Amino acid sequence: MPYFDAASAAPLHPVAREALLASLDEGWADPARLHREGRRARLLLDAAREAAAEAVGCRADELVFTPSGTHAVHSGISGVLAGRRRAGRRLVHSAVEHSCVLHAAEVHAADGGSVAAVGCDRGGRVAADGFAAALTPDTALAALQSANHEVGTEQPVAEVAEACAAAGVPLLVDAAQSLPWGPVAGPWSVLAGSAHKWGGPPGVGLLVVRKGTRFAPRGPVDEREAGRSPGFENIPAIVAAAASLRAVRAEAAAESGRLRGLVARIRERVAAVVPDVEVVGDPERRLPHLVTFSCLYVDGESLLYALDRAGFSVSSGSSCTSSTLTPSHVLKAMGVLSEGNVRVSLPPGTGADAVERFLEVLPGAVREVRAALGAPGAGAAAPAGGATGALVVDALGERCPVPVIELAKAVERVPVGATVTVRSDDEVAALDIPAWCWTQGQEYVGERPLEGERGAAYVVRRRV
Repeated sequence: MPYFDAASAAPLHPVAREALLASLDEGWADPARLHREGRRARLLLDAAREAAAEAVGCRADELVFTPSGTHAVHSGISGVLAGRRRAGRRLVHSAVEHSCVLHAAEVHAADGGSVAAVGCDRGGRVAADGFAAALTPDTALAALQSANHEVGTEQPVAEVAEACAAAGVPLLVDAAQSLPWGPVAGPWSVLAGSAHKWGGPPGVGLLVVRKGTRFAPRGPVDEREAGRSPGFENIPAIVAAAASLRAVRAEAAAESGRLRGLVARIRERVAAVVPDVEVVGDPERRLPHLVTFSCLYVDGESLLYALDRAGFSVSSGSSCTSSTLTPSHVLKAMGVLSEGNVRVSLPPGTGADAVERFLEVLPGAVREVRAALGAPGAGAAAPAGGATGALVVDALGERCPVPVIELAKAVERVPVGATVTVRSDDEVAALDIPAWCWTQGQEYVGERPLEGERGAAYVVRRRV
């Protein structure tokens, strides 16, 4: 069964498995102790730190291991904000950061700090000059991911790092998605990564704080990991994480080119074989193994189940797969469709035959879901009768993607120049209706709140 969700967690690399099993026998003791077993454990931990630091491009004494990448991000943000409290209390980050950055920002704001989110273009890329413009004199920390976890777009980290250095502001880089492919360029100050993204075992992250960066760990500390990640180190997992990072780096050049070709094939073929689909993310400046696309008139959860039944494991940023029914903040910031979203992230070793099978299965899976929802062009009958003027569609109580499906049906019933108003209390409609207009060449007039009811009225004018 092809596994196409490496951006969530990559399969355990064979080198990681070997290192993990070997170090279980040698790395179980306390590395802080002076006896023979403790010294052996310390040698393993130090060697793993040296290997990871070499891969990151930092000094070994700047790198500590944490229980996860999320823990590394939270510790990095809180530690720098505390260390630079006298400089200011402003945190600047991109609007498309991983949710762990947004959660840390919420805690900072609740504690009285200020937060500024820098927007992105439709490809999910932040403008370096726009980010630099957000750096005010009271900015204590800036955060910018090296590459986006949902759409694969690479960010201009080197340029932003230069701007931050010129402004005297430390830059924290969430490098979880990009570290398997190479080091992060530029004079960044703090970096976080997560082992299960590159084929290491889960439960290991890394945090790098470069010398000269003011840092004050928050919460209880102890003598381990420079006081930045308290608790007994999981040495076997750390050794496996470092070994797998070194291994994937050795394979990165060849594997990157091969996977980039497979992803290019998916980007091209999906748009050709699936009607009403939008491939999102920057087409050139992107990770080599990841592609995301959104399908109109599709329930994301149903589509993922259909693909799973066909033997393909993928993920989604669609609100239709979320228990909260809120759209992906990344897709929302980009202004692209969120419904029917599919993220394909190929693990190393993925073959061209598996990709071809996926492209053969996908159109049928989309048709199946659209037919079940009565979507336009899926065998559903259009509403009887024609309209000569404006139409109002009542989609209150309906959830994604039904409001957009009803809008598409109604637009066909009004003449060019007439309007369709969709009444909806689905939060996702505020994102998907404007995005639908952009993809279909229709005019999004705007929205207004419903009087005495929860929700809004979204007005669309037919142009084609």
